[in-house]
Amino acid sequence: MTKILFVCHGNICRSPMAQYLFAHLAAERGLACSVQSAATSREEIGNPIYPPAKRKLREKGIPFGDHRAAQMTRRDYDSYDLLLAMDQANVRNMTAIAGGDPGGKIHRLLDFTPHPRDIADPWYTGDFEATYDDLLQGCQALLHWIEQRNG
Repeated sequence: MTKILFVCHGNICRSPMAQYLFAHLAAERGLACSVQSAATSREEIGNPIYPPAKRKLREKGIPFGDHRAAQMTRRDYDSYDLLLAMDQANVRNMTAIAGGDPGGKIHRLLDFTPHPRDIADPWYTGDFEATYDDLLQGCQALLHWIEQRNG
């Protein structure tokens, strides 16, 4: 079973959207994965998914739970097979939190696609549709990568 931690700045928009979207897609394919999400900052700790992110998940038919923002810890590096950032700033912060990346576990989600790039933060852009589209592309590519790796 692949254990994945999706990470963004506050853990109220991109990373919980990725968590629930990926879990939904993996379940549809019958792929066993353990999926969680976290923040690099402490700004939103304990807060629920941002309401526009919830609306986008509902609109797309993606079920989600009673999520509360949590911060990534150094222990998470050992607990997960992959730690997936939404942007390069997250990668930098995650690497600092983990004390490095000796296992090569930290990547941006869209690094698994043919067009690696950052996923814009909809907290600032207000464009939850574009963020959802990027997350969907990244999650589908990640699922394909895991299926190929697992044979």
